[in-house]
Amino acid sequence: MLNPLRQKLRRPDQPAEYCATIVVMSAVTKVDALAIVALAVDGRVEQQRTVRPFVLLDGAQRGDGAWAEIEIPKFGEPPPLAIDVYSTVSDDHARLQALTLMARLESHTGWSIRPDFDV
Repeated sequence: MLNPLRQKLRRPDQPAEYCATIVVMSAVTKVDALAIVALAVDGRVEQQRTVRPFVLLDGAQRGDGAWAEIEIPKFGEPPPLAIDVYSTVSDDHARLQALTLMARLESHTGWSIRPDFDV
């Protein structure tokens, strides 16, 4: 009798987030990097002025597809800049989106970029 009630009260499971990181060996601010990523994918920066701004990739919505977030070095540390590409689909999807973003950024910028995962 209490089982159906417990199931209704249970919080829905959060979708899994798979991450693939690409590394940029250039000195650039987080704000500038987000703007450049947005321009490269013909998108826009979502949730600006928050702790975790992001750029949607592949015309997706956050939590349903792929998006990129920027991790900057800590104070006083030299580059690299990490671009984390997240996907709710699969690890392979995150990696594919990261490689696609890497190719777009290399064609739009002078950045030297490498994947932080096996290709």
